[in-house]
Amino acid sequence: MTTAKFNHKTIFYLAAVSLVFYLVFYFWLKPAGKELAPDEAQAARLMAEAEKKIYSCQEKLGLLPGKNPFDPMKTGLIGLESSPLTTTLGQLEAKRTTTNPAMAALLVRLLHQAGVKKGQVVAAGASGSFPALAVAAYCAARAMEVKLLVIVSLGASQWGANQPDFTWLSIEKCLRQAGFNQHRLLAVTWGGEDDSGREYPGELKSRLRQEAQALGLDFLEPDGLKSMVETHIRLFKEAAGTKPIRAFINIGGSLVNLGRDSSVLELRPGLTQVKKIPPEDRCGLIQRLASEGIPVIHLLNIRGLVERYNLPWDPQPLPQVDKDLKLHLEDSYKKKLWLLLAAYILACAAIVIFNRLTQKRDG
Repeated sequence: MTTAKFNHKTIFYLAAVSLVFYLVFYFWLKPAGKELAPDEAQAARLMAEAEKKIYSCQEKLGLLPGKNPFDPMKTGLIGLESSPLTTTLGQLEAKRTTTNPAMAALLVRLLHQAGVKKGQVVAAGASGSFPALAVAAYCAARAMEVKLLVIVSLGASQWGANQPDFTWLSIEKCLRQAGFNQHRLLAVTWGGEDDSGREYPGELKSRLRQEAQALGLDFLEPDGLKSMVETHIRLFKEAAGTKPIRAFINIGGSLVNLGRDSSVLELRPGLTQVKKIPPEDRCGLIQRLASEGIPVIHLLNIRGLVERYNLPWDPQPLPQVDKDLKLHLEDSYKKKLWLLLAAYILACAAIVIFNRLTQKRDG
């Protein structure tokens, strides 16, 4: 009889603890997300608008974007599986994930976390592999009213800006015509294995050069990693004038940005800490600028990025900016979940041990 009462007590206490922990999980831990700040929401709205403009530009050029099976959300920012501009393999779901307008809002938050304020200067180096992230950077900078200086390499991995008839230069022209001209694109590079574009057909390179000239842009020719890094830094600092560069945004896997040192593979996506500065012959812009105390926002490894900041993977449909678009706090959910689980296990163990001791005493 005593054993039955003991079991009933144990079940009751465990059920009560389970209910308490469930309520804590539901009301405190459950990642409902944080409402967007005004500039974050503005950046997201701008990105959604930019995607519509880019899609419209493709339609006007007769490129039939509606028949692109890889871009069901009609963003205009998903390219081809293969083309003469394709430099490396890519992941379609990762490319679609970056078209979420929340990416622009996330960049605003990361720039704030990096200490960037209105009127300050931010530099960005982007490859054509993630055109949506470059658009997100444009929109974030515009919403924050910061001066964004950009250098883009035209090569792209699969499903990036790799359409020969609609490269990043076409996207840039489209955005300028739509009023997205608050940033400053300083120059472009070829992209590819050594940033020379030697893999591209000669006719394509000639046409790209003409398109760049029409936009007032020069191509930076390859000249060894160290020299190219120095050239990029010089262009950024000359354009910044007397103002210091307050943050650097890396988008994609450009050689000049990443360098050749394997330590770059250890960097967390998002606002990251660069702990190792390699020798100059292997050093990219990320490490070089980090060595000068400039915060780095690293936008690569998209799966890791969305897991770190609790954003959806390949969302279809895309979240609507004014309805269901929110940002979660970095890492907080997982940390709280493990703490709550540990506390729950300890509480249950304490109840069981206490009741066993009580049973032995009563027995």
